Amino acid sequence: MPPLSTSAVVTALRSAGCVFAEDEAELILSTARTADEAAAMLDRRVAGLPLELVLGWAEFRGLRITVEPGVFIPRRRTEFLVEQALAAAPGASVVVDLCCGSGAVGAALAASLGGAALHAADIEPAAVRCARHNVAPFGGHVHEGDLFAALPDTLLGRIDLLAANVPYVPTGEVPLLPAEARDHEPLAALDGGVDGLDVLRRVAAEAPRWLAPGGHLLIETSARQAPLAMRTFTHSGLSTRLAVSEEWDAHVVIGTRPGALFEHLPAPEGSA
Repeated sequence: MPPLSTSAVVTALRSAGCVFAEDEAELILSTARTADEAAAMLDRRVAGLPLELVLGWAEFRGLRITVEPGVFIPRRRTEFLVEQALAAAPGASVVVDLCCGSGAVGAALAASLGGAALHAADIEPAAVRCARHNVAPFGGHVHEGDLFAALPDTLLGRIDLLAANVPYVPTGEVPLLPAEARDHEPLAALDGGVDGLDVLRRVAAEAPRWLAPGGHLLIETSARQAPLAMRTFTHSGLSTRLAVSEEWDAHVVIGTRPGALFEHLPAPEGSA
């Protein structure tokens, strides 16, 4: 088939209700390798598939992160969590991306830190497969399982940065999410329980055992949930503060284990 014109793609996207039709058209046409592939991608986008799944990738902090069906798509506001993590521990040597989804947060941290030992974990098999692809360039390891149960015991007391982009949408509000999230992303990556903080509580309760002295736990939450999330961190024995970005409407709770950063517990012989 003949190549699609930019104007034709823009018109089709606008008719489907895509607000940023011009930008999306450029991405579709630059990603497609053939005219047939471009037409198929356009059809999928018009049918309501998220743009990132149409393209097969999402941009995150300058990285092209591979995404696939059944995997949570990284949000641009989560770049604020990465910024806060790097500011808190610019010399971190052991990093964990918990509830990693595509592995975008871990990949972004590893890309900036250079040489850090990176581990990521998720309960969803599709996410684990996807994350392994995205963290491979940084020598990252991805584990499948429920939160800390997925991690090797050799990380106990040794983690400098623990980023956990946990689900925090209250169960009753999941049906109110945009269709792109509600229909195409795993429920486990969205539903945070009655008040949205079920998984956050579990992470905060166990984190002190896994953090190195002076190590940091960072979790994204909402403005409404932030006060209770902070109290949860404090109750777990962490020194707690809140970072807010008005630009991204992002709220990140930061907890620090008492002690001096990098006073790691000795690693067992042969561990990473």
